[in-house]
Amino acid sequence: AYVQACIRGGGEFGPAWHQAALKGNRQNGFDDFAAVAQDVVKRGIATASSLGIQGGSNGGLLTGVSLTQHPELFGAVIIEVPLLDMLRYAELPPGASWMAEYGDPSKPEDAKWLSAYSPYQHVDAAAAYPPVLLTTSTADDRVHPGHARKMAARLQEAGHAKTLFFEETEGGHGGRGDRRPQAAQTAMKYVFLQRALGGVA
Repeated sequence: AYVQACIRGGGEFGPAWHQAALKGNRQNGFDDFAAVAQDVVKRGIATASSLGIQGGSNGGLLTGVSLTQHPELFGAVIIEVPLLDMLRYAELPPGASWMAEYGDPSKPEDAKWLSAYSPYQHVDAAAAYPPVLLTTSTADDRVHPGHARKMAARLQEAGHAKTLFFEETEGGHGGRGDRRPQAAQTAMKYVFLQRALGGVA
């Protein structure tokens, strides 16, 4: 089964739906996503241990927050080309252009809500995280690869051995244009999910 979660903050239902998760209201979208995961289990579509999530870019922020806020809800997490250090995102190119969406970390009021959910700052050595796959691209000019690199390192340093990291050296935020590496990376993600969710060592 495949579930597409249309959470607040997206553009699916007009401007008000998007604005409902801007800046200090961003937690609304994260809460919506957790509610969808809980409902999928309640309906019997999946169990928490068999439920994998995947998101890229802003969706990578979503899956990163989901990992740190609700690790018990998921059996595997894929975080692609993500924003993860929300207290420093504006210092990495082109982060400063997104302040209307997320807020300005240099302002104490904005930093308060950003620090409340920023995944990088909330990695917990004592947490029981599911297996994680982080991906990025060296040539990404939309979201700096430092986000994924730092998050993978922090998770591994905190003792979360089931953290995997993959960095593409070519292509940009959307990946390489060549279909062969695209297919290989898609296969890699499905194998990761199969092993994490199917109990394959």
